[in-house]
Amino acid sequence: MLLRTLGTAAGGGVPQWNCACPGCTGARAHPGWRRRHDCLAVLGAAPGSWVLVNATPDIADQLQDQDELRPGAGEDRTPIVRIVLTDAELDHTLGLFRLREARHLEITATAPVRRALTERLRLDEVLGPYTTLTWRELPLAGEGTVDLAGIEVDALPLSAKRPRYAAGEPPEAGWSVAVRLRDPATGGTALYAPALAEWSESFENAVTGVDCAFVDGTFWDDEEPRSTGISTRTATGMGHLPVSGPDGTADRLAKTGTRCFYTHLNNTNPLVDPAAPQHALLGAPAPAVAQEGMEVSL
Repeated sequence: MLLRTLGTAAGGGVPQWNCACPGCTGARAHPGWRRRHDCLAVLGAAPGSWVLVNATPDIADQLQDQDELRPGAGEDRTPIVRIVLTDAELDHTLGLFRLREARHLEITATAPVRRALTERLRLDEVLGPYTTLTWRELPLAGEGTVDLAGIEVDALPLSAKRPRYAAGEPPEAGWSVAVRLRDPATGGTALYAPALAEWSESFENAVTGVDCAFVDGTFWDDEEPRSTGISTRTATGMGHLPVSGPDGTADRLAKTGTRCFYTHLNNTNPLVDPAAPQHALLGAPAPAVAQEGMEVSL
């Protein structure tokens, strides 16, 4: 199983179009700082059978930048695009509309996520005239797995946080999940959790039980949203555990002994600056910051 990061940023990307914070200003001056919306490409045993975790507003560029994700020789169209969703947030689903040119679009999601996309955003109604759309159920932990291009996939519920456009929907398990991946051919396992609202025993066990984990690194500390003026709420109040501080994830992840990477970095997070002193404060064996286009083979 090969994992490749197609994006590692939170909503808006880095730089964000309407922001002049140090992270965005730095990314405009240094293109190497640029980060697209978080997205993971997964390749199993079958050649060319990629699965995408989330479909972001950057999806067309993310696919175009990868030779293996373009149509193969003799093909005028990519035959099928497989996507598994961690939630129904716009940052992770707007790319579905951009993929209307696909011959066949296969979306794997939990029941509440599918309901939000079909009833609130009318995804089926909008995409139906353009492409063949197939839905598959994303089973929660303990309910079995779904086979996606030879990879066994299930979901670990993380929170009942709904997107703003679906705020009136009932809270239930499956709104925000970590996607768990297992390659039966190699035994390699991975966890992808770009949003983490609380540290639970089930999440700790899940991280400890995999070979590699990509985890929510949205904010450096809990006061970052307020200190930078982007919100009146704290990081935890926005549904994201910070990297540092008493409730931070860095020390906790380091204790699991699992190879971990931070993804979903907000433009205000100092870790988007490669030279920021916060990188050294993470220490070893704390999680590293995921880089655009990096690969992990399991």
